[in-house]
Amino acid sequence: MTTRTRSPGFRCGARRAVLFLALQVFALACLAAEELVTTARYANGEPVPYILNSDGAAGTAPKFVVILFPGGSGIVDPRIEDGRLVYGFRGNFLVRSRRHLVDADFATVTTNSTSSPERIQAVLDDLKRRYPEARVYVMGTSAGTNATMDLAEYLSDKVAGMIHTASMNRIRNLDAKRYRNRHLVVHHKADACRWTTFFDARASHERYGNEFIAMEGGNSVGEDCEARAYHGFNGIERETIDAIKQWIRRGG
Repeated sequence: MTTRTRSPGFRCGARRAVLFLALQVFALACLAAEELVTTARYANGEPVPYILNSDGAAGTAPKFVVILFPGGSGIVDPRIEDGRLVYGFRGNFLVRSRRHLVDADFATVTTNSTSSPERIQAVLDDLKRRYPEARVYVMGTSAGTNATMDLAEYLSDKVAGMIHTASMNRIRNLDAKRYRNRHLVVHHKADACRWTTFFDARASHERYGNEFIAMEGGNSVGEDCEARAYHGFNGIERETIDAIKQWIRRGG
């Protein structure tokens, strides 16, 4: 009888093959969890494209959907080019951190920041068809909070809540108690951007009792008002998102 033995080289090769297959499965799962959605439409039929990120492995509808408004110009313009999904503002705090938001309970929608009731309503109507039981939140960062504040009255009874991160200084005049939904202000204590001071963010809490989370830590790189500075919660993305998710969950 001949006894066959496997050489260390064979075992290593087998492990590499298994690892390669596992990575392929993981990559396919990631692709399945991210899709370009074009079924949201204006009344005239024009699409309002957005990126939907969800936990594809969960197999169930999310409890919460968070619509993300990035800062700057806020123009994400997601589209397919040469078979690939491409979009702007990948380095923005919310866009790069959405992977920390997504789990079995949470999905995210990444779309152009907007102060247009018609545009946001098109997205909300589409989400209602897709996830009729989900509670929807809208979260903006930096210049994207101009949109969350502009839409606060319109969305008062249409979404579960609004989240304003690294807010523009006009946040100091936001009285969230005027609205029927929940509002949260999140700011880094060391944000040095003159358009988004911690002083003004904290003032919204002190003047009106708005719910408020102050973050600290991380590191600051580049211009004070850019996404890799304290302004963009650089280095504490997960901690910031986790605090926001805890606040959302408390609302049921």
